[in-house]
Amino acid sequence: MLKTGILHPQLSRIMAEIRHMDMLVIADAGLPVPKGVERVDLGWKQGSPSYLEVLEEIEKYMVTEKAVFAEEALVVSGELHKKALALLPEGIPVEYIPHKELKKMTEGAKAIILTGEFTGYTNVILISGCAY
Repeated sequence: MLKTGILHPQLSRIMAEIRHMDMLVIADAGLPVPKGVERVDLGWKQGSPSYLEVLEEIEKYMVTEKAVFAEEALVVSGELHKKALALLPEGIPVEYIPHKELKKMTEGAKAIILTGEFTGYTNVILISGCAY
């Protein structure tokens, strides 16, 4: 039994399997999951766990090389978006694309983690870096 870290067995396995350039998506409760992409549904009620809570925990363990957000996040979820940026590693590239393109990009993700977040456009694609 693990006593620290990510205790969710499916998510723990995914984190161990991620390699350089793999994409991991942290999403609000409503982001569609494309066929063939692994779904990790953490949401159990509105707001729990929150998008920021999950992002913060994932970033403790993942080497993140780049982050991709929807352009709409800047306007619709501005305050949450600023907090999300603060949780990312300092100096990594951050890209903004239209939400429609972000959804298309998720087709290549290793997994999509759905949170209990009910704020629109609280989605990020994390692109894995290399630990060495």
